[in-house]
Amino acid sequence: MEIKSLVAQMDSIVTKGAIVDAVKQFFAENATTSDYNGVATRNKQQMVEKMEGFADAIAQVNGITHHHTIVDGNVSASEFTFDFNMKDDSKIYWHEIIRRVWNDEGKVIQEEYFNAA
Repeated sequence: MEIKSLVAQMDSIVTKGAIVDAVKQFFAENATTSDYNGVATRNKQQMVEKMEGFADAIAQVNGITHHHTIVDGNVSASEFTFDFNMKDDSKIYWHEIIRRVWNDEGKVIQEEYFNAA
């Protein structure tokens, strides 16, 4: 399947708040991630566990906005704004770019997060 179509599907799932489902469906088993806080995962299972913990800490989703996506070859970059109230009474407001590298099987093999704020 074409990368643009896969990215659109994944971004749609993320926009609905089903972030764990997006990871389960689109990540390769050996996928790695890193973010602007220096947190990294080394495989799909670690990322699933990380996202499950994050999702469980959300008290309320105030909004998830997908702004733009670009695709160049097997690399995509999607711009999102995430607005959450957390169970610990903190608030998360992230405006970020999610850069993904895709393999030939249509799975994400690398994902990086960049703070756009």
